[in-house]
Amino acid sequence: MGFSLRQLRYFVAVAEAGQISAAARELYVSQSAVTTAVQGIERQLGHTVFERQAYGVSLTPTGRALLPKARQILEMVGDAETTTAGDDAVEGELRIGVSYTVFSYFLPHHVHQLSTRYPSLRIHWRELSRTAIERQILDGSLDFGLILTSNVTDDRIERETFVHSRRRLWMAPTHPLAGREGLRLADVAEHPYAMLTVDEAARTTQAYWGPLQPQVFVRTSSIEACRSLVANGNAITILSDMVYRPWSLEGRRIETSVLADPVPDMSVGLAWRRGTPLTPTMAVLHDYFSSTLLMPQLPAPGT
Repeated sequence: MGFSLRQLRYFVAVAEAGQISAAARELYVSQSAVTTAVQGIERQLGHTVFERQAYGVSLTPTGRALLPKARQILEMVGDAETTTAGDDAVEGELRIGVSYTVFSYFLPHHVHQLSTRYPSLRIHWRELSRTAIERQILDGSLDFGLILTSNVTDDRIERETFVHSRRRLWMAPTHPLAGREGLRLADVAEHPYAMLTVDEAARTTQAYWGPLQPQVFVRTSSIEACRSLVANGNAITILSDMVYRPWSLEGRRIETSVLADPVPDMSVGLAWRRGTPLTPTMAVLHDYFSSTLLMPQLPAPGT
């Protein structure tokens, strides 16, 4: 009997998050991938490791016994990776432009991992707009952009996507649309809508709405404002899983639903000047993200 490192990593993430959905967001994988990993552990042990509850999971006695051992194994593997691949030998500097959403909801974990793994690699992170990132990539001021790759418009920019984050309808549990199946954009258009404007979200929204128009109640660059407006029942919105949290700052619940109409994922990845060979330091960063994020995933659940 043996567990894979991925199974243990997913198990620990669920134990720490208290929710499979929250763990999946932290790991940037589908909920079904996390569920399958946990079920694999339970099959091998012959016991459940989590007790399923209405709003999350809690550890069973078997799960509590496994957790410290799983953490110890992952810590040992992490130390070994840092020693063998972490590489004091990797030296140099990188200049990376990062868009707001990516910086706020995706990057911090990876900043820590990169600084631990490559202590002699100096990375200068700059929060910039997408247009500024494209311009500075082309004039050589930046080596990479870490951005919403679906927003890139200049053909001179090469891009590689590492994460696809599904967009869903957000609403309060008491909203008239909550619990309904097969919702379409036409249904959403009948209710006040909170339009996020940061990172060109409004432009992206208009693109997939087509001939329909949302009933815009408020336009804001604040994701937290959208979250609160939705949780309070003042509006609904469509945003990605990457920025989703089940509770507002006021502690009110937010529900989600997959729309029947096609809504594009939010895509995150690296961008650089087309035709520019990757330097050794650029290759290190590229390989880090590709090895960390490009892992096989099972199909996402319907809700």
